[in-house]
Amino acid sequence: MKSYLDHAWGWITKGDNDLACTRLMIQCDGPFDTACFHCQQAVEKYLKAILAYSNRPIPHTHNLKLILQECLQVFPALGLEESDVAWLTPYAVELRYDLTFAPSRKEAEEAVQAVLGVREKGLLVLPARPSDSAPACSPK
Repeated sequence: MKSYLDHAWGWITKGDNDLACTRLMIQCDGPFDTACFHCQQAVEKYLKAILAYSNRPIPHTHNLKLILQECLQVFPALGLEESDVAWLTPYAVELRYDLTFAPSRKEAEEAVQAVLGVREKGLLVLPARPSDSAPACSPK
């Protein structure tokens, strides 16, 4: 069985892949709705990495506010607030089913900045990546 740290870095790797996809979509002029979806997914995975490392249950929800609340119970000084992530939650489900919900390039770029902030603060609470679990894709 993998350690809690390995589990956490598995989530980080998946989040980094979402972030890399988002950056490609922005560079290629869209689709921006899909880019925003992947931003929400990246934040969700980075937050779930914190919970995995802490051996906390991983909630089966896309609600970033609720996931962050769980993270803050473990790491109250995480440096993230609900307003940093909650606005991304509609990109998980609503965006996929509301045919009028169409984010712009600017919104996608703002979402990427939010992802980077969550990633940076999340990595501060995790030890270094285990040497045998190289990243699948660089988020840079």
